Amino acid sequence: MTNSNFAENPAGPAPLHGHPEGAHDGPKGVGVYVMVALGLVFLTACSYWTYTPFWPFGDNLAIKRTWMMAVSCTKAMLVIMFFMHLKWEANWKWVVTVPASLMSMLLVLALVPDVGLRMKHASRERLVYSAEQPEREAEGKPGTALKPAEHPVGE
Repeated sequence: MTNSNFAENPAGPAPLHGHPEGAHDGPKGVGVYVMVALGLVFLTACSYWTYTPFWPFGDNLAIKRTWMMAVSCTKAMLVIMFFMHLKWEANWKWVVTVPASLMSMLLVLALVPDVGLRMKHASRERLVYSAEQPEREAEGKPGTALKPAEHPVGE
């Protein structure tokens, strides 16, 4: 390093990661953590709200699931940002998380049709021995949910 760098910056050389000193110090005091913890308690109460008589949307399962997913993602974001200190981390976190998130979304989107359509082209043998039988095939057969099998006493 030459002396010209010290002449331009009398405080000394800049840190190697390109951020001013103290940029990654994190929160000052426990107040931030207490507020985040209170937020998590509030969000947990919001999740519980869906199972109380005060829930205004009735028994609509789609609305309940959407609400619960939004609350869960918000809680996860708070934990990741504050308790795992990613809020104060350098920008390299995007290089790690964005590709991983894209790959996981791609994996989910690739597997959802496979799981959803798994019984559409199933063989007769697979349908007979599967855990769930379609109602039209299970009707009237002993040993199905619609007509339980009769077992002798003692077996």
